Amino acid sequence: WVITGTMGMEGTGANGFEEPYLLAAFVAEAVFTFIFVLTVLGTTDRDNSSPHFAGLAIGLTLVLVHIVCIPVTGTSVNPARSIGPALFAGVEAISQLWLFIVAPIVGAVVAVPVWKTIKGN
Repeated sequence: WVITGTMGMEGTGANGFEEPYLLAAFVAEAVFTFIFVLTVLGTTDRDNSSPHFAGLAIGLTLVLVHIVCIPVTGTSVNPARSIGPALFAGVEAISQLWLFIVAPIVGAVVAVPVWKTIKGN
C-alpha cells in the first residue's frame, strides 16, 4: 500500500515521493502537520484543564501521523527534520526539499486560525 517511497534514499532518513504523487505528498504533509499543530495548540492552551497529559497527547498524535504518513512521504511534518537528511541523501532529496518546507508551513499556518475559531477567539 506504499504509494510513494524514498526512491533509493534508504538509510539516510530523507523524505521523498515519486513525481506522479506530488499533490498527494503535498496534501499529506500539509494535512498531517495541521493535525499535529492543532493538537499542540489544544493541549498546551492556557485554559486546558488537563495540562499534565499534553505530552502524551502530542506524542500519540505524532505516532499516528507517522503511522499514516510514512508510506506516503516518509513523514516530515517538521522542516528542520527534513533539511539535514536531504543534505546527506543528495541531489534528488534536495530537489524535493521545497515540499517538506512549504507543506508543513502551510499546514501550521492554517491550524492557527482554526484553533482560534474552535477556542472562540
